[in-house]
Amino acid sequence: MFFRNKGEKIPEVEYVPYDPTAVTEDLSQARRLLQDSAYDEWLLKKAKEIELSANLLANCGTREFFNISSQIYGLPNSKLHDGSTTPLDLARKFEAIIDSFQKDPVKNVQIERISADEMCARIARSAKNTFGDLAPEVIVVDELSAKATATSRKIKIRKKGRFYGKDVQQLINHEALVHVATTINGRAQESMRILGANYGAVTKTQEGLAVFSEFITGSIDIERMRRLVDRVLAIRMAIDGADFIEVYRFFMARADSKNQAFENARRVFRGGVLTGGAPFTKDIVYLDGLIRVHNFFRSAVSRSREDVLRLVFAGKMELDDIPIIAKMAKDGLVKTPEFIPPWASDLNFLICYFAFSVFIDDIDYKKVGEYYDELLDKYL
Repeated sequence: MFFRNKGEKIPEVEYVPYDPTAVTEDLSQARRLLQDSAYDEWLLKKAKEIELSANLLANCGTREFFNISSQIYGLPNSKLHDGSTTPLDLARKFEAIIDSFQKDPVKNVQIERISADEMCARIARSAKNTFGDLAPEVIVVDELSAKATATSRKIKIRKKGRFYGKDVQQLINHEALVHVATTINGRAQESMRILGANYGAVTKTQEGLAVFSEFITGSIDIERMRRLVDRVLAIRMAIDGADFIEVYRFFMARADSKNQAFENARRVFRGGVLTGGAPFTKDIVYLDGLIRVHNFFRSAVSRSREDVLRLVFAGKMELDDIPIIAKMAKDGLVKTPEFIPPWASDLNFLICYFAFSVFIDDIDYKKVGEYYDELLDKYL
């Protein structure tokens, strides 16, 4: 319908009503069983987070949806742990650097085109090799806001998605080796089944791990990075009042098809208000989570905390949950995860990688930058 109207009319959306009563009643019953131990306090926090996610679904199509989304996922200008930089800062920095190399984002696409069916077959083989009998089914579907999504039982590939050679490894590292692996590992935690649950609060760490996995394996590329950057910029536009059509046009200037531009805009507004001012803020977590996960691994390596490097894959969790999860592991309540990405199992590589990262942080880049700026400006 949107394309029949030549992209000039805001889509009309109706959401199936969601009643959170059953969830809130179950959570209330669970709360009555909790006492005052450290574990009980953690579970109480988890109950609040799950309830917030249920209320998010109950408020689809309203401005309250945006308010709840902001509490769960944050905003483009939410501060990182350094207290000053934001996901929007990172997006703008990436955009400036990418633009300096890539003058026309629409034309700069990879040559090797792969069909959705071929993507499905390749990912299915990889999942089978990794998970054996626990491997999820990999299918092609008609409707999907992302190129791919994953649960422990099923990986979905969007039929109309445009896939290229590097997308294969991106999706394997992102969907299978992080999202599927942590779900299977979490559901295997018999004493703490909540680690197998997926809800809003764990998304930042989940997507941060997934994108970091793309980075550290060399699977990411400029097109993928631009998509993550554009999502943050588009959410900021929508918060500032841009409607669905304006955001769609923003993506049309960057996407290689109108269908892709539509899906990108749909991600920004799903559940929110299409006339602007109240979008879905979830997609800021890719850059936000990437920075947080990188800094977490760097700190863990610098403090010789080999235990937590693997523990973060024991299920679906927030990085701030690590202290209590480590205590659970010590007390025998959380098992060592069975499925861990190869790069996370290679401690020698991680030590070298992050030892270098820690060292270069101490370099005075103002002086270094001035030296190389002068060098690169010669004879230009």
